[in-house]
Amino acid sequence: MNESIHKATDNFNLNGKIICVTGGNGFIGKKLIEELSKIKCRIKILTRKKGNKFPNNVEIFIGDLTDPELSLTKFIADCDIFFHCAGEIKDEARMRLLHISGTKKLINSIQSESTLSKKMVHWVQLSSCGAYGPPPNNNVQIKRVITESSNTNPINEYEKTKTESDELIIASSVNNFSYTILRPSNVIGASMTNQSIRKLIRLVNSGRFFFIGKKNAIATYIHVDDVVNAMILIASNSKSRNEIFNLSNDCSWEALISQITSILDVKILPLRVPYKLIHIPLYILKLIIGRFIHIPQFAIFAYRTNYSTQKIESCLNFKFTKPMPNSIDDLIEEMKIVPLR
Repeated sequence: MNESIHKATDNFNLNGKIICVTGGNGFIGKKLIEELSKIKCRIKILTRKKGNKFPNNVEIFIGDLTDPELSLTKFIADCDIFFHCAGEIKDEARMRLLHISGTKKLINSIQSESTLSKKMVHWVQLSSCGAYGPPPNNNVQIKRVITESSNTNPINEYEKTKTESDELIIASSVNNFSYTILRPSNVIGASMTNQSIRKLIRLVNSGRFFFIGKKNAIATYIHVDDVVNAMILIASNSKSRNEIFNLSNDCSWEALISQITSILDVKILPLRVPYKLIHIPLYILKLIIGRFIHIPQFAIFAYRTNYSTQKIESCLNFKFTKPMPNSIDDLIEEMKIVPLR
């Protein structure tokens, strides 16, 4: 366990607490369980998958939140801290069932448990910075700073349903449970399932990478260790109650690519292509054949959106332990990439 998590749990004791977790088999959930298991607490997880191995102090409940017949009574019983990490990132047909119907089911169970046990449960919701949506009018190169008070404007089904889930929790929490909503940006780390950052690393390693758009576009990534660090700190600190926190360790694309090229000892193409020269033909291609093949999303290399973390740093004294761009090293080491040239 890293030093900052030790500090959080020493000062705000989670020992002896009953902690319930959904999504314990996910990329972030697994890391959370790993760290929680080092604390003297009782951990209960809800998972759809049988046979996965967990630490000895983890009690496993098999069930699917999209199942209308699922009973959560035993899973939620005596809960002190509830981490909701379950999420669907691929199958749009399941997103509303899990993020909305599943959240409603959990809310009802926690409200019943709170009434029965006469104690306040604290709900830590793993959300997403995607709730704030893209820049206005799709002007990807406009500079903007997103804070927790910024308006939400989710675009795709994942972002919409996750944001609606957040709103359900806020509206339902009065007198029944407290909540904290954590909105990380793009979470990276070894064992992550999303392949986009690995594809980027391979592209840089090929020597065919070039920059798109204006200089100092922002790469919005956060290491999974820092996400878990923040989640445990939130659970341990009463100042987090009924608050929303953004979490991102933004850096320039130039700094990130420089770190990758330095590790791999490769060079990139000495080009910087104006965003419009790529955006217009890609937009036309998407209209014509977008339903049949995947069209690359190059806009990410032109975004100039910064997710401010001033609130979580000042309110909870949060400290980054895996800052970008250096923490990209973990992924490159895990991928065992051999420089191509």
